[in-house]
Amino acid sequence: MLDKVVIANRGEIALRILRACREMGIKTVAVHSSADNNLKHVLLADETVCIGPPASAESYLNMPAIISAAEVTDAVAIHPGYGFLSENADFAERVESSGFVFIGPPPDCIRLMGDKVSAIRAMKSAGVPTVPGSDGPLGESSDENLRIARQIGYPIIIKAAAGGGGRGMRVVHSEASLTSAITVTQAEARAGFGDATVYMEKFLDRPRHIEIQVLADNHGNAIHLGERDCSMQRRHQKVIEEAPAPGITEDQRQTIGKRCVQACIDIGYRSAGTFEFLYQDGEFYFIEMNTRLQVEHPVTEMITSVDIVREQLRIASGEPLSVTQDDIEIRGHAIECRINAEDPKTFMPSPGLVQLWHAPGGPGVRMESHIYSGYKVPPFYDSMIGKVITHGNDRPTAIARMRNALSEIVIEGIKTNVPLHQEIFQHAAFQAGGTDIHYLEKRLGL
Repeated sequence: MLDKVVIANRGEIALRILRACREMGIKTVAVHSSADNNLKHVLLADETVCIGPPASAESYLNMPAIISAAEVTDAVAIHPGYGFLSENADFAERVESSGFVFIGPPPDCIRLMGDKVSAIRAMKSAGVPTVPGSDGPLGESSDENLRIARQIGYPIIIKAAAGGGGRGMRVVHSEASLTSAITVTQAEARAGFGDATVYMEKFLDRPRHIEIQVLADNHGNAIHLGERDCSMQRRHQKVIEEAPAPGITEDQRQTIGKRCVQACIDIGYRSAGTFEFLYQDGEFYFIEMNTRLQVEHPVTEMITSVDIVREQLRIASGEPLSVTQDDIEIRGHAIECRINAEDPKTFMPSPGLVQLWHAPGGPGVRMESHIYSGYKVPPFYDSMIGKVITHGNDRPTAIARMRNALSEIVIEGIKTNVPLHQEIFQHAAFQAGGTDIHYLEKRLGL
């Protein structure tokens, strides 16, 4: 088992990783910026190293500083959490070439799945269903691009191969605007990602966002842990996630799950990962793979009783998975609400001093947060300050428990999006389940 791990992240996910390490008897090193001296996991870690000033580029994205922290503390591995450097193949490569264990997939897998064009090709080879599209980068020929679009059928969407997080995409409804849309998206991709490569796909008008959680070790074992529904989104950012996804049958779950497992085996995947799909009219369409731990992993843990972070640490230690596919049983329903330090109506960030903090409790309630009374939320990072997860024997029970949990949360001194969550849970459409990815923005009039 790993002896000492550097946690190369901040906030609630850093605390989540620290807790898993402590359970397993693994020592921890918290690397942090000068703005994060008082983070909860920094106060609890066995050792701490300040790696730079508040700006992420000079701290949490500073590869040499993180690797140096591992060297000076005699750590053996680095866990990147999510965000920051978690899906940076160059970082994973530098960690391994420096003699440390990267707690995540091999660099080649990160690189393969980080390019949307190569990822789609790999998925097609593995039998994973994909959105009808150009099957590769778009060329310079306008006539050929028009032909491809006609074959796919409008509306279509132009996507940057190196894009992500809702960036580098443009919907096209007619031939008249196709060529200019490609040109503009290429320019944006070059400026935003340093890569002007774009491709074309069929635009689905009312899809849901369904994802499959997988785990794979170094011994040829790979399993799936069922699906999550992440369709409640605003500007391509997830707001609420749940598992299992309403309306997905056991046959559908096993069929798509087995294909994802086979894809893991085919590409030599290792660690935790998530296959993301658009789902419409009973069909799954692969859009990307996240080669890291997901923000929403707790809902899967709640319905399967599998500790995903613990499995990551075991895999990185060279151990086989602690469970087989036959051991996985979906029990009940779980829902997660992302709690952000932001105005619930304007969505403007609301950093500042947390004057009073009280976490919710009760049966089936799990709170993941790094804040505490007296903690000052800095203005330099993502606004998420926690996640509330509830579990019940069925979806109505999970919803009822979430309503209770949201009513119990006390966060004074800053604004949060708790009122938005409370409003969503009153919506008849949400209560019924199965809303598409456009639902929330339409409801909010955005």
